[in-house]
Amino acid sequence: MRHTPILHSVSYAGVWPGQARLSLDAFLDKAAELGFAGVMLMAKRPHLSVLDYSLEACARLRETVEAKDLAVRVIAGYNNFTADLEHGDVPHREIQIQHITELARMARALGAGVVRIFTGYETALAGQAAAWQILVDAIRECARRASDLGVVIGVQNHHDLACGCESLADLIESVNEPNCRAIFDAWAPALQGADIVAAARRLAPLTCHTTVADYQLRPRYRYQPSLVNYEPQTPSVRAVPMGDGFIDYRAFLAALGEGGYDGPVAYEMCSPLAGGGETANLDRCARRFLEWMAR
Repeated sequence: MRHTPILHSVSYAGVWPGQARLSLDAFLDKAAELGFAGVMLMAKRPHLSVLDYSLEACARLRETVEAKDLAVRVIAGYNNFTADLEHGDVPHREIQIQHITELARMARALGAGVVRIFTGYETALAGQAAAWQILVDAIRECARRASDLGVVIGVQNHHDLACGCESLADLIESVNEPNCRAIFDAWAPALQGADIVAAARRLAPLTCHTTVADYQLRPRYRYQPSLVNYEPQTPSVRAVPMGDGFIDYRAFLAALGEGGYDGPVAYEMCSPLAGGGETANLDRCARRFLEWMAR
């Protein structure tokens, strides 16, 4: 079993302070130059926005990608199904479902089999049961519409709702559509203090993709003058080159493989990274990931 290493275009999108920003064409050149076999494309500006790429433009982009010996494996959507609940007159869920349907059309034109989506953030405007039903209904409709296009909807364990291992499995099973799968990443359960090997074994049969990034924890404290002491705070995280962090990715990927997952592994640099965001450091970390995968 060998997972194909691919590169997420968010890594060169300028989304965090100091990060180099490449156009989509320049990113594709970079991915080919670095030696990646495929890419995961960020579905918003400055990369693959629905406002800038018609289906005809996607077909031309596919030719460009294949000419570089690359393949588009995943389209990375950005959504929040529990957003703007305070304005019930705005069809926010419908707007997002239509957006994701457009991404599925683009994915088919590009030869990509998966559209990545998020769930939703917790909000005081909806209780647990109501928010859960919003997710199930919206994702089910996305999956059914994408099914007509031969595209899988991959739910990433990113936003507040269903970010835990068991709750993500519950969500996929509640949606109950064959083309609704998990995009299960290790960093979330690792930061939550969960057993990432057990989590990978649980989610492997439901997983269609995984994305990796390594982190180190940085303790934080707040000074209490009256006590002449420090109060511990939630640690911050610092992105570091693959293998320098605390996440045991070897065990995680092995457990996914044992559970039957043999798909691609995407690398992303989507938050401030040790060494900075200049192109040279991004390139160094991307190459480090390829070396790590080869080992």
